[in-house]
Amino acid sequence: MPVSPVFRSIRTLGELIRTRQVSPVELATVFLDRLEAHGPMYNAVVTLTRALAMEQARVAEQEIVAGRYKGVLHGIPYGAKDLLATAGGIPTTWGAAPFRDRRFDYDATVIRKLREAGAVLAAKLAMVELAGGMGYRQPNASFTGPGINPWDATRWSGGSSSGSASAVCAGLIPFAIGSETWGSILGPANHCGLTGLRPTFGRVSRHGAMVLSWSLDKLGPIGLTPDDCGLVLEAIAGPDAADPATTDQPFRYEPGPLRRRFRLGVIGGVGDGVEAETRRNFEAALKTLEAVATIEEVQLPALPYEEITRTILFGELASAFEDLIESGQLRGLTAPEDRFTPYSRVGVLAKDYIRALRLRGVVAAEIDRAMRGFDAWLGPSRPVPSTRLDEEFPSAIRGATRDVMGAIGNVAGLPAISVPDGFTETGVPTGIQFMGRAYDENVILAAASAYQGLTDWHLRRPPNML
Repeated sequence: MPVSPVFRSIRTLGELIRTRQVSPVELATVFLDRLEAHGPMYNAVVTLTRALAMEQARVAEQEIVAGRYKGVLHGIPYGAKDLLATAGGIPTTWGAAPFRDRRFDYDATVIRKLREAGAVLAAKLAMVELAGGMGYRQPNASFTGPGINPWDATRWSGGSSSGSASAVCAGLIPFAIGSETWGSILGPANHCGLTGLRPTFGRVSRHGAMVLSWSLDKLGPIGLTPDDCGLVLEAIAGPDAADPATTDQPFRYEPGPLRRRFRLGVIGGVGDGVEAETRRNFEAALKTLEAVATIEEVQLPALPYEEITRTILFGELASAFEDLIESGQLRGLTAPEDRFTPYSRVGVLAKDYIRALRLRGVVAAEIDRAMRGFDAWLGPSRPVPSTRLDEEFPSAIRGATRDVMGAIGNVAGLPAISVPDGFTETGVPTGIQFMGRAYDENVILAAASAYQGLTDWHLRRPPNML
């Protein structure tokens, strides 16, 4: 093996495989060994799928030798958040102790599509129990333990895709699949200095994924760069009869810069209430982007964005987990607050849920109108950087942390990408997000790539990486 494959982009690894400088079996062995040796340091791995990975790697190697190269993902190992069903006796735990031995006899559509692209499933990765839907208030809300941030082992890697972010950040895997209902891809990417892509709602099938909220859940990649995420999205996107919410809008990743300046918007007051160092790094990122973009302030229509999103989320999760809540199995969850908070979700009134759905249509129309002519809107990826493992979240202490862009993006189903934009004085990353109009993933990928072309934040690695 001519070079270490650790912390290499998917495109670089793919070229090494294509040119026979490294074999899929060699690559799988390296990352499986790293996952096994170092995954426990970060509470990142639920199940190491070594036997399956080696089988898939051998098949990939045979196909490539026979001249049947499938593309850049062929032979690339990856990890999947453990809410995605996997066949072959591999557990799918949803991060929850009551389900730690539960198995399905089929693969989620995303797992199947990645297999068909030649990717190699190396691990099922840890997550906040039940994707955080039970209302956790602190990092210790998974039977595998809190997600540990490779930048600082006293801090959290983010939720609910904690293991996906920790594993990629520590170089245990080239990329991972996460999920987002509200912040669960962009948040861990922010905390760990990674790139996380939340696709347009309906772009990627959720068949075989745990349901938290039927109309808010989305699956997407976490990697080192926007290019990584674009390559993975092309493989997993597309309609699926098993998920009626998927659309037939085609997606083909178009790497490379736009041949014009970007027009970017910043919501007036988007930095209000944001932690000081996060805001400082965001404002510095805006200055950097002026080299490639025109940036304008935009004003939002006065609508209760977060209240609308929260009402839909709480109403749908109460229905999705009705049997679990009524069964008494909540007593087996890890976080104490997760054992009783869900009962309050059942109190969402039907009339309030219907009103929220009607207002959602207003939000989608108004935001689409306001975004016309813009390539993306910008904001901090999260209002705060990674929190300490022994602390409750700021929102649990002081009331809900404002996250207007997160609410708008998720309730309107808009794509967004988070990339790192700096560090705090304590050495943990912060991020900037680019949110686009529906189905404009290629535009926000290009904008994020342009920003990374002006900075080196994405090239920095946690200290003491093995």
